[in-house]
Amino acid sequence: MSTRAAVDPNTAGDHGCDCPVEVIQERGQRQVFCGLTSIVWLHRKMQDAFFLVVGSRTCAHLLQAAAGVMIFAEPRFATAVLGERDLAGLADCNDELDRVVNELLARRPEIKTLFLVGSCPSEVIKLDLDNAAERLTREHAGRVQVMHYSGSGLETAFTQGEDKCLASITEQMPQAEENEAPSLLVLGTLADVVEDQFRRIFDQLGIGPVHFLPPRSCEQLPAVGPQTRVIMAQPFVGEATRALLSRGAQYVNAPYPVGIEGTRGWLYAAAHSFGVAEQRVDEVVAAPVERARAALARQREVLAGKSITFLPDSQLELPLARFLANECGMRPLEVATPYLDRQLHGQEAVQLGDGVRLIEGQDLERQLDRLRDDRPDLTVCGLGLANPLEAEGLRTKWSIELVFSPIQGFDQAADLAELFARPLVRHESLRV
Repeated sequence: MSTRAAVDPNTAGDHGCDCPVEVIQERGQRQVFCGLTSIVWLHRKMQDAFFLVVGSRTCAHLLQAAAGVMIFAEPRFATAVLGERDLAGLADCNDELDRVVNELLARRPEIKTLFLVGSCPSEVIKLDLDNAAERLTREHAGRVQVMHYSGSGLETAFTQGEDKCLASITEQMPQAEENEAPSLLVLGTLADVVEDQFRRIFDQLGIGPVHFLPPRSCEQLPAVGPQTRVIMAQPFVGEATRALLSRGAQYVNAPYPVGIEGTRGWLYAAAHSFGVAEQRVDEVVAAPVERARAALARQREVLAGKSITFLPDSQLELPLARFLANECGMRPLEVATPYLDRQLHGQEAVQLGDGVRLIEGQDLERQLDRLRDDRPDLTVCGLGLANPLEAEGLRTKWSIELVFSPIQGFDQAADLAELFARPLVRHESLRV
C-alpha cells in the first residue's frame, strides 16, 4: 500500500484501522491537476494571509483562471514570475524575490502571514525557498511571518497543496503543556458556514475548546500537545496529521463528515474522545438529521439505481462513493483514488461493501478501457477528461467542483447529492 499519508501505528494508539478490502494498485500514465489550485480555497479561508507563488507565467494564468478573480479585485495571491535568466541560472533570484516581497508588504499592510509557494519551475532550478522564508521572517520580524511549502504539480494530487500548506503551519504552532485541558483540533479546510455549524454542535455537546486548521486568521494558531485530539475533516491532509502526531497529539479515527451517516459517525468519534455518550450526540443532532433526510429524499429519487465510476483526482473519492452508495442508492462500479492509506481511509473502504473495484493510483489507458466497457450512468473525473468523455456519450461530473463546494455536514447532504443529480437531470431534459 501507499505510505505517502500513513499514520504511524505506534503514535495512533488503538485507533488504527486494518483495512481488509482488496485494493488494486495501478501505476502508469496519470491525469493530474496542479497543486497550486488549493490556493484558491486557502486564500479565501485565511483572511490575513497572502500566497506568493514563485513560478512561471503558466502558474499565474492557472491561478487567474481557477479563481476567476476580476481585474479590479484585490486578491490575496500573486505570482512572482521567473524569467528566462532566472531559469537559466544567470540571475540572483533571491535579490528579485526580496524586492517583490518588500513591494508587496509596503502596499498591503494587512498581510500578517506570507506563504512562499514553490512550483514546478522553482523546484526544477532548486530555488531554496525554505531558507528564503527564514531570512525574510528575520528581516520583517514583528511585521509578518513568512512560511514556505511546495505546490508543485509533479506526481501529486491537486489537493495535496493544502496538505503541505497545513504541514508548514503546524511548525509555527506553540507547544502545549502536558497538564493543559483537552482540546479538539479539526484538520482540513471547511467552508465558514460548515465550520459554524460544527462549532454549534460541539458547544451543545460540551466539547471544547475546539480549533480549526486552517484558521480564519493565522494569528489564532492554537497550541498542540498530548491533550490535543486531532480529527480529520478532509481525507487529503495526511502529512499535516503526521506532523501534529509528532508533536504528541492524539489521532481520532473517524469516517469523514460527508453525508448524514458520515457526519454522525464523525461526531460520535469526536464525542467518544471527550467521554460524551452517543445517546447525547443523537439528542443534539436529531433535528438537523431529520431535515437532512427530508431534503435528501428528493435527490435520492433521481440517483437510486444509477451506476457511477470515480477516476482518481481529489482523494475525496472514497467518502463520496460511500455516501452515494449507502445513502443515495447508487451503484459504484469502480472507485479510484490517487493514494489510499489503510489507517486514514480504511473505514471508508470497508463501508463501500463488496462488488466495487477499488483502485489506488492510475493507469489512464487501462482505466478508460474499463470505463468504456462499464459505461456507467455518471463518471466523476478531472477537467481534462470531462469533455472527451462527454463526446463519447458518457455523462460526467467535475471532481474539482466537489472540493470547491461546501459538502460536509448534515445541512449540506442534499446539496451534495444534487451536484451528482444535476448532470443526470440535464441529460434527461436534453434527450426529451
